Amino acid sequence: MFSSINELTEADKSLLLEARSATQKSYAPYSNFHVGAAARLQSGSVLSGANQENAAFPIGMCAERVVLATAASNFPQEPVTTMAISYESKGGPSDHPISPCGMCRQTLQEAESRTGRPIKLILGGMEGAVYVIESAGQLLPLAFTSTELK
Repeated sequence: MFSSINELTEADKSLLLEARSATQKSYAPYSNFHVGAAARLQSGSVLSGANQENAAFPIGMCAERVVLATAASNFPQEPVTTMAISYESKGGPSDHPISPCGMCRQTLQEAESRTGRPIKLILGGMEGAVYVIESAGQLLPLAFTSTELK
């Protein structure tokens, strides 16, 4: 846990700033909860995305899944090494980290399993404390995995 973005490495700080910026791409007219995510690929390339809501709940997409799907579709052989997630809430302050929802945790775990690499997560709002988690799998310790299907 870090007290602010200024304590991060330059690479992690840059990725969190990109996630904060991605909140502006959000389509969240129902919740007014704008989430942005930025992912660094193994090559160093950075992709970003934002949540996309739909009047027919729950068929919207979370920012994390938007970015993971973009990465897998456009760079199928290149693992995501780090993902930053930020948010801006129109209903209150964005001054503390938020964690991915259950569906996103499962999707992150699957991405780690598929590539055989951990995905470091950087979680922070528009200001305030920042959490760095070395592997997304730590958020879902009893994950349902492909081994259960064999």
